[in-house]
Amino acid sequence: MTNFSRIKRQYHFILLQKLIVASVLIGFLSAFLGISLKHITEHYETIFFSKAAHHWLYIICFPVFGLSVIYFLRHYLFKKKSNKGIKEIFDVAQSKTKNLPLYKIPSHFFNGLLTVAFGGSTGIEVSTVVATAAIGNVAQQKEKRFKKYKSELICAGITAGITVLFSSPVAGILFSMEVISRKKNRIFFLTNGIALLVATALLLFMDEKPLFPISITTWHVYAIPYFIVLGILAGLNSVYLTKSVLFFKTMFGKIDKHYHKIIIGGGILSLCLLMLPQLYGDGYHAVRGIFTETNPVATLTSLLPLIGILLLKPIATSTTLAAGGDGGVFAPSLVIGAFLGLLVATLLNTYLKANVIPINFMVMGMAAVLSASIHAPFTALFLVCGMINNYSLFFPILMVCLIAQYTSKMIFPFTVYTYSKTA
Repeated sequence: MTNFSRIKRQYHFILLQKLIVASVLIGFLSAFLGISLKHITEHYETIFFSKAAHHWLYIICFPVFGLSVIYFLRHYLFKKKSNKGIKEIFDVAQSKTKNLPLYKIPSHFFNGLLTVAFGGSTGIEVSTVVATAAIGNVAQQKEKRFKKYKSELICAGITAGITVLFSSPVAGILFSMEVISRKKNRIFFLTNGIALLVATALLLFMDEKPLFPISITTWHVYAIPYFIVLGILAGLNSVYLTKSVLFFKTMFGKIDKHYHKIIIGGGILSLCLLMLPQLYGDGYHAVRGIFTETNPVATLTSLLPLIGILLLKPIATSTTLAAGGDGGVFAPSLVIGAFLGLLVATLLNTYLKANVIPINFMVMGMAAVLSASIHAPFTALFLVCGMINNYSLFFPILMVCLIAQYTSKMIFPFTVYTYSKTA
């Protein structure tokens, strides 16, 4: 072996060692940030929602107050920069010069927390994704030799963040692969694999429970035609959600004064919350409530709230984001899917005597709408299975996810993350 070959080999070995250390640090910091944001947001959302549930005045005040605080934080603390969400990650990952600044970590942490805690009808998932991506990007900036691995290190942070949010290691790495990453090489799997293992270890150490601890035992082959119907409806609902977000962002973009956006957006959101309190925050509390429905019957009083949520959740989410709230379509898609599944199962059992299992349709609906909204069927599959810690519905979920994604792409081939005005 020549001296040059020996030096080259030693250089690659040292680089590999540094990448491993960086991946461990990224994995731990991202997982810790994700799990902290998850528990803090859940804690304050519960407190504020209980207050709002007992007095309508809080429902009117909370959204405007939360959006106002977020505006002042951005204006005076975070360099007057608006948060572009996942689109910004795409731009940075594909550029050799652009970077996610360090302030993106506290910015998305606090803005995501404030948005959901004060009733913004979205979730902390996108806030976590951008903040953890920033952790990976900062690690890349600290070492010159990591520059060509910027995309891999950004994805390592995201993988760890998604893993702890949904207690699903597979969903974490699949999200990075399906939605974020444009290249999958040995370094990608090394860095993301290490970050995933660190995040999983933290989950086990913290003894994290599933987000929705429900029991699913079986599914029936005769229900497959109904699964297909659910998948098509999920695709239609995802397009409605996507187009609502894009429409409201365009409309609010024409408003010059930011306080006008806050008042109008907060007013629309408050009105939605007054009609349907289930729309408050990420909506997971409402999903837990309907998982107790074992044999619902279709009546006017039972169907109206379900239809109302399918119609108003996209509007509440869109106004939250357009008025300056921090978040995305992860949580809204899951909530819409759960209520869609319950609606379909209720109608089938009442009018067609189909004898389908409502809880199965709720779970499949969650995965299907998410799959169609972000065009990532395998991420949606493992994410929802991780949320309930049960893989009994693996094949039905995969089926409805693929059908929903295909349906949505046929109607509108973009997501809120991939759409551009020039497209």
